[in-house]
Amino acid sequence: MFDTIFIGMSGLQGYSQGLKVISNNVTNLNTPGFKSSSLQFTDAFYQQGGLSGGYTQGAGQQQYGTGLSTLATQLNFKAGETRTTGNALDLAISGDGLFVLQDKETDKQSFTRAGQFEFDKDGALVTTTSGKYVMGHASGNNSGDLSRITLSDLRINAAHATSLVSLTGNLSSTATDFDVSNVKLIDAVGGEHAVRLNFRSRSSSQAGGWTVTVFDGETSVASGDILFTGSGPDPAHNSLSFSYTPAGGTAFDVKLDLSKGVTSFAAGSTSTLAVGSQDGYVAGTLSDVTFDADGKLALSYTNGQKTKGASLALATFESNLGLEQAGGGELVATGAQKARIGTPGEQGVGSIQSGQVELSNVDLSAEFSDLIIMQRGYQASSHMISTANDMIQELFDLKGHR
Repeated sequence: MFDTIFIGMSGLQGYSQGLKVISNNVTNLNTPGFKSSSLQFTDAFYQQGGLSGGYTQGAGQQQYGTGLSTLATQLNFKAGETRTTGNALDLAISGDGLFVLQDKETDKQSFTRAGQFEFDKDGALVTTTSGKYVMGHASGNNSGDLSRITLSDLRINAAHATSLVSLTGNLSSTATDFDVSNVKLIDAVGGEHAVRLNFRSRSSSQAGGWTVTVFDGETSVASGDILFTGSGPDPAHNSLSFSYTPAGGTAFDVKLDLSKGVTSFAAGSTSTLAVGSQDGYVAGTLSDVTFDADGKLALSYTNGQKTKGASLALATFESNLGLEQAGGGELVATGAQKARIGTPGEQGVGSIQSGQVELSNVDLSAEFSDLIIMQRGYQASSHMISTANDMIQELFDLKGHR
């Protein structure tokens, strides 16, 4: 009879643990990246008995169960829904993979789906919850060792001297002289300089021929010839290269290109020739940071330039059964389980969604259904204990009235 009480107690303990797991799931309903778990139940060991009424096994042997036992909790790795946050450093993974984190003190690795990140005072990408480093691959070295993702040496975009000036528009074939004024050239330290391009027709000596002179103020810097055949520039004479030395500065080479978008139709004395683009730019400071779908750091600067930086690392495992929850939305690998490190967009690894965060994957309706089952199991176990207690009391009463 006392065995029955112990069996009932095992049920109370087991269902209490199940209730604890469900409670943890429900309370983390709004925790980003949280993975729900379920408690695994099994029957406890069996013992041989000589009394009648037991379950007969084999050659007349009787076995009696000893109650309920619980195994490990099993994580549900189903992806949660994503929510748009508007924060460019909130990242969600579309597909498989876990962000790789590194503890600042111990260098121990952990993993998470909760992509809520920020750059710390040292420019390193860290989690907003624990401050751990977010690991990735250095720019152009996706197959190399893991490294921290940092803004070091990326906050300033250095100036770039003009090397190519492209012209567009129509240079009237019936005109004799035309100026393109205020052509901006940028030197290696970001200084801006305006030059003037003068086009003088050589139609009296060569049909379609023009002499181009570059003036810095009233000083001639360079001169050369271009040629139009029909309405378009001659491929062999459609550009002018020269060296420009700004006052007090260092010389740099510039090429005037008329090969694309330039025509020479008769338009009286009216020409529309103008600068289409030039590839120089001044120095700029970092204005925006985000990640693209391939997990690469995308940087924008105040000078209009954009560049790519390090790429995020994503980890996958042969089996998720070797992962345990460590708090803070993080998971750790147990035993000999080794992570396979890849980059977003690779085969078997998901892509990155910037400005979004993955929510908990808790299914509230399923949790409440399991809650009812746990409650009923707990009630049934308590009734078994009460019944056994009543029967023992009856025995005591019989003994007392003897």
